[in-house]
Amino acid sequence: MCLIAIAWQSHPRYRLALIANRDELHARPASPAGPDPQRADVYGGRDLQLGGSWLLASTRGRLAAVTNVRAGLSAEPMPRSRGALVHDFVHGDVDGEQFLSMLANTAMEYGRFNLLVWDGQSLRFAGNHPHYTTHSVASGLHAMSNGAFDAAWPKSGRAMQSLDAWLRRSGKDTASDIAPADVAPLFEALADTTPAPDAELPDTGVGLDMERALSPPFVRSARYGTRCSSVVMIDEGEITFVERRFGPDAVPLGETAATLRLAPPSESVVRSPGART
Repeated sequence: MCLIAIAWQSHPRYRLALIANRDELHARPASPAGPDPQRADVYGGRDLQLGGSWLLASTRGRLAAVTNVRAGLSAEPMPRSRGALVHDFVHGDVDGEQFLSMLANTAMEYGRFNLLVWDGQSLRFAGNHPHYTTHSVASGLHAMSNGAFDAAWPKSGRAMQSLDAWLRRSGKDTASDIAPADVAPLFEALADTTPAPDAELPDTGVGLDMERALSPPFVRSARYGTRCSSVVMIDEGEITFVERRFGPDAVPLGETAATLRLAPPSESVVRSPGART
């Protein structure tokens, strides 16, 4: 992921709401969001090159999402893939605080990352640039892109504002099932290709032209860009997970929607999955 906005413990229905865009080389193979072949309770997309993921959820009450951190035009190759962090947490059993505590020993062996983990009770952040740090996430609206957590980047601000506006319109009495059409305004916000004004651009060491190209919520090009947009809503009993996928130059490749019923592992199921291509 390269853009994530969240609302944590700030809505009468959704204890966690997340919208996100994953930016990546279009040539890098990945699977659409779906049940994980290793664990039936895990749902999300998979990186088919190194085996990790950018966003996964589990009916056992777990979720993890990761972004990279931009600091210069190139990064030294690292022995561990940041996508493994998402896989390992959601497939595992330890709580978020314990997982991130154990991660301290190897955190600097991964590519630069920002990581969110939710264990059903708490939401925590960890990052390894310029050094390893971790903290609990306070209730409210937050954003995570390719800089520091809650950095005031234009794309982050737009995403948070859109999520906040949608949640304000979505009250406690919303119908239990969320149809893809219900979250269309969130996908419209994630599809925004408007560059930020130069005066508001961050300086991440990649040059002005690239800062401009990477500044919209949705990055569109033939070689590198937004590969998928995701909306995840978690209430007391279910996780709603909707993903839209894109090819080079933002060509639509399909949409997948599923409802994950939160339950003990022995009862966990994924129900009513749907896909359109």
